[in-house]
Amino acid sequence: MTHPLTGDLQWWQSGIIYQIYPRSFQDASGDGVGDLRGITSRLGYVASLGVEAVWLSPIFTSPMRDFGYDVADYVGIDPLFGTLEDFDALVAEAGRLGLKVMLDFVPNHTSSDHPWFREALTGRGSPKRDWYVWRDAAPDGGPPNNWKSFFGGGAWTLDEASGQYYLHQFLPSQPDLNWRNPKVRAAMADVLRFWMQRGVDGFRVDVIWLLAEDERFLDEPENPEWRPGQPEHNSLLHIYTQDQPETHAYIRELRQVLDEFSAPGHDRMMVGEIYLPVDRLLPFAGTRDAPMVHLPFNFHLILMPWDAAQVRAFADMYDAACRAAASWPNWVLGNHDQHRFKTRVGAAQYRVAQTLLLTLRGTPTAYYGDEIGMENVPIPVGKMVDPAGLQQPDVPSASRDPERTPMQWDTSPNAGFAPADATPWLPLAADFETVNVRAQEDDPTSDLNYFRALTWLRREHSALIGGDYRSLETGFADVFAFERTLGDERLTVLLNFGGEERDLGETAWGTTLLSSRNDTPASGAALRPNEARILG
Repeated sequence: MTHPLTGDLQWWQSGIIYQIYPRSFQDASGDGVGDLRGITSRLGYVASLGVEAVWLSPIFTSPMRDFGYDVADYVGIDPLFGTLEDFDALVAEAGRLGLKVMLDFVPNHTSSDHPWFREALTGRGSPKRDWYVWRDAAPDGGPPNNWKSFFGGGAWTLDEASGQYYLHQFLPSQPDLNWRNPKVRAAMADVLRFWMQRGVDGFRVDVIWLLAEDERFLDEPENPEWRPGQPEHNSLLHIYTQDQPETHAYIRELRQVLDEFSAPGHDRMMVGEIYLPVDRLLPFAGTRDAPMVHLPFNFHLILMPWDAAQVRAFADMYDAACRAAASWPNWVLGNHDQHRFKTRVGAAQYRVAQTLLLTLRGTPTAYYGDEIGMENVPIPVGKMVDPAGLQQPDVPSASRDPERTPMQWDTSPNAGFAPADATPWLPLAADFETVNVRAQEDDPTSDLNYFRALTWLRREHSALIGGDYRSLETGFADVFAFERTLGDERLTVLLNFGGEERDLGETAWGTTLLSSRNDTPASGAALRPNEARILG
């Protein structure tokens, strides 16, 4: 399709990305942990959702101390998930179904089990020593500075044999790579080439805004807004460990590698995980002459209050900023690090949020299970496995286990995720017998089929993909309304964030294409409490 401002859209602009957390999607081996053969067996379901691409959280060889985000071999599949042959079969089946495949790429740090780090530990003269970030102790023998780990505690661990400290912004078993070393950058480029040669279409790049640190290694200032009970990492302002100028140069190098494999009509692409304000986020897309990531992840819908006026103000600002920067927008409501959005916004607002995600201008990323209305699963302390939660027991929100629980397929034992005699790696939701794919497949009013109805509308109405965006005045603070227009086509999206009926007058004129209430209100009908409605 062609848009007068953006030109021909690539697949990563026109399609929906669907994130799968491999441990939790489908267990084919019977060990209670999801795997590649399990995912492959469910790709027909994924294709039925109307999405364009599947993004797999890490599947590389790992000791799993951070469940794959601690990589011990970037070009190997962890036996827990299967083999390279299993991966090749997954790519082939995805291709047959018309799905793109994206991998999670973790370039900021490795596992302490990685051969590179084991070699670095042999001494200061090791050829791999400078592949990681080392500093001498402070004059008192303590850590070099006050930098904090995302998982609590300091970001430095002493190597007693050499007397130096190494940097880790996450677990001590996740040492940070030294991206100032050109050999590290070359090795990372070769990792991307390896997977693209196996048919991978794109990458989600983990913590990409952390690749460089200020080379002066100064203490970071205290955050005056931090309060006890919040993550310890938030107690500092991270002006020396995040968004450093050198990072942009490193990302441009990675982009050049992806462009080696891009062909007309088929970009190889990368999405960057970046938690920054919009004015610092969009520069990670680079420029036309020096491009960087294709999509700098926009997490603001996750982080901001669920309030119509605030969401509208942000959508207006972000859309305008993307146009000014020639950057393509993207939207996210949940992922493996953030609580389920149905839990966050409430059951009454679930479909309003789902509609917003799939109708705003830009690329949506959906998280497995959100399409059937999965919610956070309370995990008792004795069954908690996430290191972020285990290391910060005084921070109730730190654990990411509640949003990573097994996919709910049917009413059989273990919800169809694993054989009946297996013990899933995380507990199942208590509601899996009613909230599951099989129960919703044949119900035209289900959350699953509402998701499919939204993706069908996107395919049938180009304005929802390549069209312009303009918010509308409604006179009500709890209603967010906007238009999507392309050529002669105009669709209006009405979202009632509140519990009161709202008469929107002429704004509600038009043919109802879809209502979250599973009916077809007449043109001009009042917008009901918690209703989402799309008009044509």
